[in-house]
Amino acid sequence: MEDVLMKAIGFNHYGSAQELQMIDLPVPQPGDHQVVVKLKATSINPIDWKTRQGYLQKMFAWEFPIVVGWDAAGIITEVGQHVTAWQVGDEVLARPATTPRGTYAEYTLVDQDLLARKPQNISFDQAAALPLAGLTAWQALFEAGKLTAGQKVLIQAGAGGVGSYAIQFAKVCGAEVWTTASQRHADLLKSLGADQVIDYHQPAELARLKDFDLVFDTLGGHNQLMAFDWLTSGGKLISIAGEAEQSAKRAVQKQIEFKSIWLRPDGQQLQKIVQLMSTGVVKSQIGKVLPFSLSNLIAAHELSETKHTTGKIVISFN
Repeated sequence: MEDVLMKAIGFNHYGSAQELQMIDLPVPQPGDHQVVVKLKATSINPIDWKTRQGYLQKMFAWEFPIVVGWDAAGIITEVGQHVTAWQVGDEVLARPATTPRGTYAEYTLVDQDLLARKPQNISFDQAAALPLAGLTAWQALFEAGKLTAGQKVLIQAGAGGVGSYAIQFAKVCGAEVWTTASQRHADLLKSLGADQVIDYHQPAELARLKDFDLVFDTLGGHNQLMAFDWLTSGGKLISIAGEAEQSAKRAVQKQIEFKSIWLRPDGQQLQKIVQLMSTGVVKSQIGKVLPFSLSNLIAAHELSETKHTTGKIVISFN
């Protein structure tokens, strides 16, 4: 019996966005504890183009072709023989396991414990924007950062995908929320719950940053090193941008708890966030929705690489 093929967008060489190409791959078959999801939408994250550029090849020794993309929103079309909580026709979202067969494809595999149910009042586009960025923000603030009500938190780059969720989560938790962004994003970020929006272009504004219990660093490098001066003694600096040179040493000198974290896919945690979305407390900030095509994926990668996007770039399969 011949494999049924699907369209996917991947690459056979590391390099620029121009390496992306449309390819035919077999529709995946589920393992015992997996489901097949027909994608209705996915979204772009920096890990997508960082993988394509080759920055993560030491971490992931994958053979070509590689299909990236780790946000899934769609409909289950097949379930593994030991899957009991899910059935064909269920509308779901997930941050699937990190494999070389990602979500830039018409179908994708998801382990059953990584799934969350999509409520009817959330669109597939809104759902697809959430998993990777939402889980990253949640784990940084509450698992690594131990953020609690009344604490003062700074969220770097609040207008980005991760930052926009982090502002909302921190506000729900009862924290005093500060963020850095361009002035043109100030009204949006205040509407999400930011108490103070600091224009990072203005030295006088940056001088206001002090006495934070927690700084959530999404930028790395020089921005990460500066953040040590903004924390109270005993404060926490949580980064998703890797460890800048000198950070560990500076953390000891400043008596700061410093952690660089990596996302852990988690279906139960994702379902908690979805519940907040279903009640309107949290919203996905979507900057652009593009139909699934090679030219649009190339354009989306190039836009994301500028690091000046507002909200998430969503790819729709409708």
